[in-house]
Amino acid sequence: MQNFLHLHAPLVLASASPRRKKLLEQLGLEFRVVVSSFDEDIIPTDIAPADYVQKLARSKALHVAETLGERAIIIGADTTVVLQGYILNKPRDSGDAVRMLSMLSNRVHEVYTGIAIVESAADGSIATVVSDVSKTEVRFRALSTDEIRWYVATGSPLDKAGSYGIQDDFGAVFVESIQGCYYNVVGLPLQLLYRRLQDFC
Repeated sequence: MQNFLHLHAPLVLASASPRRKKLLEQLGLEFRVVVSSFDEDIIPTDIAPADYVQKLARSKALHVAETLGERAIIIGADTTVVLQGYILNKPRDSGDAVRMLSMLSNRVHEVYTGIAIVESAADGSIATVVSDVSKTEVRFRALSTDEIRWYVATGSPLDKAGSYGIQDDFGAVFVESIQGCYYNVVGLPLQLLYRRLQDFC
């Protein structure tokens, strides 16, 4: 896929997420991972969700671009869950995960993923920045207290926005339906990312 795209610089993923890494590998892209140490708490959550995830994605990609100091195409991404305008990021602990899943039970929420693609020049300067956002509506069925507590006890929800992973063996059975991109809910909207990467060919 990368040869087909004819990207004119090495590709870097600015994310520690194993899910995003796996999705890029699924596309057949050659890349390396350089995790951003950008402090996500700097970005306020009292802004529009689409702006929030795009700001975080841009900040992560720019931070890696500045630290690399070489020519590269860097992908930054951030995903959050939104319920009636309230942002649900990764849970603080298992109790917080139970609280989030109880809120999502039998309701519709939105998943937003912001992506940013930054091209850095050989001297470390920033040549190009492209950003976008994808939104998917997800409906949960009614969840029992036992189901929620069992799932949280597996530890899987603790590193995920909204405290669930649609790709998880058990988390998947919470989802009644979705409208929009499935891969966006996993953490990287592949069709959107592919189209934006075409700008770097």
